[in-house]
Amino acid sequence: MQSFAGKVAIITGASSGIGRALAQQLAAQGCHLALADIDAEGLEVTTAPLRSPDLRVSTHTLDVADRDAMHGFAEQVLAHHGRAHLVINNAGVAVSQTIEEMRYDDFEWLMGINFWGVVHGTKAFLPHLLAQGEGHIVNLSSIFGIVSVPTQGAYNASKFAVRGFTEALRQELCHTPIKVSCVHPGGIRTNIARSARFYQGVDGKSDAGKAAARFDQLARTSAEQAARVILDGIRAGRPRILIGADARFLDRLQRLLPANYPRLLAKLLIKS
Repeated sequence: MQSFAGKVAIITGASSGIGRALAQQLAAQGCHLALADIDAEGLEVTTAPLRSPDLRVSTHTLDVADRDAMHGFAEQVLAHHGRAHLVINNAGVAVSQTIEEMRYDDFEWLMGINFWGVVHGTKAFLPHLLAQGEGHIVNLSSIFGIVSVPTQGAYNASKFAVRGFTEALRQELCHTPIKVSCVHPGGIRTNIARSARFYQGVDGKSDAGKAAARFDQLARTSAEQAARVILDGIRAGRPRILIGADARFLDRLQRLLPANYPRLLAKLLIKS
């Protein structure tokens, strides 16, 4: 997909962060948009500046964890736009809690969005892409789908699952025209930390405000920069898209020390 002009892109989690930045940059390149999020107000903030006589922009308020809603979303998109070329399963949330203390309902909430949202988006649009004979599916994992860190067990589980699901999908579609990419961002300055469910850390203490502020300090890449890297990766047909120097460093660390990196990260992240 060398050009996005005249194409139709589907983006979940489009009310803020990377989703909003992707919508803005794709619209600037003449791409029609179907934007989805559970946050109707944030979705309107994203779409209001993008509407123009030259672009078709549809908005869809839904929960990606809801299978029926996602398949209904695909039907609405095809009815409104007539086709779909680029499916970006971007919606995501976070929970910060030790595995011992994590509540099942928090784990299920996160997996419903981070993992099942990707599955639903993929399965809802894949039959159309195959029938159409062209398309690109982009699933958002994380650098935490390559390395694990303490208090992020649920998030790690979801993002490792997205990675495995996407790599299997790519293999199954290797003899078709459909491209598949898995995105692994490092620290990106978005609202995910501030909207996360924070509980106690491994030291038995937690301060959600301080944790979110620390994340903001460590996150060196803007959502706009991340969106540019993703779109460049799509144009190049890259199956694996790493975003940020931190993601590239941790990816190398895992390759060099696959058995020992957890101990190194634990020493850095868990204060005695």
